[in-house]
Amino acid sequence: MVRPIRPILSRARICAAALAIVDRDGLGELSMRKLAGELGVQVSSLYEHVRTKDDVLHDVANTIMESVDVSAFETRDWRHAVASWARSYRAALAAHPHIVPFLAYGPARREASLRRADAVHGGLVGAGWPPRYATMIGASTKYLVIGSAMTSFARGFEGEAQVYVERYAHLMDAHRLRDHADTIDRDSFELALEMFLDGLDRLHTRVATPQGSVEGA
Repeated sequence: MVRPIRPILSRARICAAALAIVDRDGLGELSMRKLAGELGVQVSSLYEHVRTKDDVLHDVANTIMESVDVSAFETRDWRHAVASWARSYRAALAAHPHIVPFLAYGPARREASLRRADAVHGGLVGAGWPPRYATMIGASTKYLVIGSAMTSFARGFEGEAQVYVERYAHLMDAHRLRDHADTIDRDSFELALEMFLDGLDRLHTRVATPQGSVEGA
């Protein structure tokens, strides 16, 4: 009798299956038992590759962050670099919105996240931002991106006109928002990013140091 073939496991395959579950069912639905079922193995087999569910989630987060582009920080054009990073970061998170609450806690010891944080901070300091401001710009950009990726303003409104017409005089067209949600959410993010960068431009003229020294740290 031919013995059944045992599925070949690897951390990459476990990670891909976990991301599929989170994307499909939500972050709270991921469990080691469900993950094992997705992969067609016993739960005990997973523990030969990962110690805990959090280890799996860190692998998933690492995979997502690998797609975030920070290459523009190799130049001294900090405004372009922040804009490019923010857009790439938002796109990566928007593709997998259910994992965003886990990513929102910070980089922990995830290699991909720490490499990107290092590139952002180094690029900003190299462009003349004092280290303290470089840290705050990184944090502020993250707030902007995660807020945009976690929720949709436009989809939060009902699509029925009658909900608004009798009681909310200034929301007469609110029922139309859902039909244009992708455009409204994208353009709203771009508006916030542009205003953020304009404010940073003005701040940069006041606090920047020619060689990116530690002044203001």
